[in-house]
Order: sequence, then C-alpha cells, then structure tokens
Amino acid sequence: MTQVNTQGIDQLLQELNRLSARAAGQSEPAAAPESAAPGGAPEFGAALKAALEQANDAQQEAIHLQREFDLNAPNVNLHEVMVSLQKASLSFQTMVQVRNRLVSAYQEIMNMQV
Repeated sequence: MTQVNTQGIDQLLQELNRLSARAAGQSEPAAAPESAAPGGAPEFGAALKAALEQANDAQQEAIHLQREFDLNAPNVNLHEVMVSLQKASLSFQTMVQVRNRLVSAYQEIMNMQV
C-alpha cells in the first residue's frame, strides 16, 4: 500500500501563512519551502499542482482497487479497498479546505486598500 504524501499541501499552507503575515504587515517566517524559484521565492503553482496530483493519485488508486475487488481479484481484500477509499476521501476533503483558504485569502487581499 502507498502512503499519501502531504508535503505539497504543507508547502501550500506555509506559503499561505507567509502571504498572510506579509499582508498583515508582520515579519515573514524564515521557513523556505523546498521548491523555490531562482530568486528564492517559493513556486506556489508547483506546490499547488503537486498537491492536486497527490489527491488525484489517491482517488485513482482507490478506483483501481475497487474495480479489482469487484472483479474478485485474489490479491485485493476489502480492508485494502476501504482504506484506499478513506485516503482518497480525506485527500479530497483536504483539497477542498485548501481551496476554501485560497479563496478566502484572495478575497482578503482584494479587499485590502493600497
């Protein structure tokens, strides 16, 4: 079984926290994400894409195991299928929460007076 990697989501949340601190006029945290642009700025798009791909991979794996179980494959048991479906559900819910935070941050930035 594969384990869901949340590194992309963690990077995304770190970037959101950094932007939030910057918008509030506070000093920025010193933590630098692993994926950084040549100028040292984090690649937000790359982190978001990686997180989306991880959520998609978890869903594809769950669908594959479910199909295999439905076809009575001898190497797939119900426990594996249920765990993979729960992982896919959690990764999807996490992505929905990240999207909600992104929309909220965007609206907050757009409402700021310059």
